[in-house]
Amino acid sequence: MRILILCTGNSCRSQMAHGFLQSFDPGLTVCSAGTQASGRLNEKAVVVMKEAGVDISHHTSDPVEKYLNEEWDYVITVCGGANEACPAFFGTVKHRLHIGFDDPSHASGTDDFIWSEFIRVRDEIKAGFYQFYLENIKNKLP
Repeated sequence: MRILILCTGNSCRSQMAHGFLQSFDPGLTVCSAGTQASGRLNEKAVVVMKEAGVDISHHTSDPVEKYLNEEWDYVITVCGGANEACPAFFGTVKHRLHIGFDDPSHASGTDDFIWSEFIRVRDEIKAGFYQFYLENIKNKLP
């Protein structure tokens, strides 16, 4: 099963979703990319994921163009910008879904509030992608 997760910058939400989905089933091929990839991971995303027991520090922020010619069982967008700008894939895409989340990197205010936003979004991503995993992958495996 091959799954590509798209976001605009590929530095935060898509990286967290990628990490959680891979942690649910290491046998899945999971990649993430950005429609305007930043080329780096958000440091706060790396920290909150580590607190949840998932290491994404080795991930890379890649442009979606890297994956356009490949075949995917699922292409999932996690932000409105990527959903609207999702390019045409030249390989086969069996299912295209949108599971949207707020962008914690846009949070402003106190340090405590910003951290709480990263934790909130991380937990929402974990719950959303676990539901996706149960409904679309685990319960459909032979």
